[in-house]
Amino acid sequence: MHESPNKEEQVKLTFQGTTSHAGTCPTLYSTDQGTYVVQGYKVTDPEALAALRERGLPDHETAVEVPAALLDFVPKAAP
Repeated sequence: MHESPNKEEQVKLTFQGTTSHAGTCPTLYSTDQGTYVVQGYKVTDPEALAALRERGLPDHETAVEVPAALLDFVPKAAP
């Protein structure tokens, strides 16, 4: 995996939705780069992180957990 190609560029975020009743987290955004930013609960469980690292999660990345319902906010592709 590579670092984000936009790490030094400004990325425009567009709010797609949230499952939070307070409107803070978890939240889904789309970007002007054709990607998504997911705000969620940082995975801190050592066993889960070890499993993710075994599957290739690099040290400069992290994982977040979000409810499945958040994915309902992913825009549907045009037919």
